[in-house]
Amino acid sequence: MKIISYIIAILLFVSCGSKQEKQNEDLINPDKYLKDLEHANQYYTVSESDQIDDYATRMGWEMVKTGTGLRYLIYENGTGRKVEDKLVVRFEFKVNLLNGALCYDSDQSGPKEVWIGHADVESGLEEGLQLLKEGDHAKFIIPSHLAYGWLGDSDQIPTRAVLIYDVHVLEVRDYSPEIY
Repeated sequence: MKIISYIIAILLFVSCGSKQEKQNEDLINPDKYLKDLEHANQYYTVSESDQIDDYATRMGWEMVKTGTGLRYLIYENGTGRKVEDKLVVRFEFKVNLLNGALCYDSDQSGPKEVWIGHADVESGLEEGLQLLKEGDHAKFIIPSHLAYGWLGDSDQIPTRAVLIYDVHVLEVRDYSPEIY
């Protein structure tokens, strides 16, 4: 009888152990983790896109959506040189969040200059600028994945923030190493 009890105890122990191992495999399965993460990101992106569309509609802005998710509206056309890769663009700007909070404003900091293709700016801003020419006034709504993403900028822009840029392109010129 003792032997049968020991055999039953061993069988129970082994079966419980294999269930625990299976649960541990599910917890650390990298394929499952990546699929779950991808699903969560897709859900968040769709939700954020809906928020952006709702905001633009409430503001009465008829915006064009690019393949990356950037929305833009050119509300005053300029006549100057087109912004292109390897050119320098100087522009005035205001940056707001969807809740209306002002983050940055060139009235306080002065106009910004970026060297397209080599700039340390949000990819959505660089994409938007390349849709403009000198003298244009435009609005961009930049989804968080094209802005500062999950980190924010550790100053005025929080994590996962959608940015609304109002820009005025002042100048488009060739790059000059003496200036930089």
